[in-house]
Amino acid sequence: MTDEMGEKGTESIDELGPVDWIVVEFPGSRFKGEIAPALNDLVDRGIIRVLDLVLIRKEDDESVDFFELSDLDESEIGSLRAYETALADLLSVEDVERVAAAVEPGSTAALLVWENSWAAPFASAVRRAGGQLASSGRIPIQAILAAIEAGENEEEGD
Repeated sequence: MTDEMGEKGTESIDELGPVDWIVVEFPGSRFKGEIAPALNDLVDRGIIRVLDLVLIRKEDDESVDFFELSDLDESEIGSLRAYETALADLLSVEDVERVAAAVEPGSTAALLVWENSWAAPFASAVRRAGGQLASSGRIPIQAILAAIEAGENEEEGD
């Protein structure tokens, strides 16, 4: 980890929380910073720490451009520029190119990598106790909503 990460950059890897990534795609040719307040709130409350952020624009002709935050103006990124000095550059060119291949033409995508800071103390305790992650997963919100709806329909059928 580099000094760009701030104080955390000098900490042992044992003190880090789990790291996740997402790609959020926005139809249209411009990324807008409307999600910045929600992201800022998560960071301010210590829930997450942004490690890397890349914006990808894929034109209708399928040409692709990658942007650093310094390349964009405030109307496009809102307050996301505040994370620029904390970025760890975890993503390789190949990582970003693979993501870009999945983005729909005429869309902009944000590839975000973050540390789950809230989980760092628990993850560290598990490692100190000799434990290790054996499995992990995520239940998509669509599956949860479908299960709730199925349960409600089942109750109505009784």
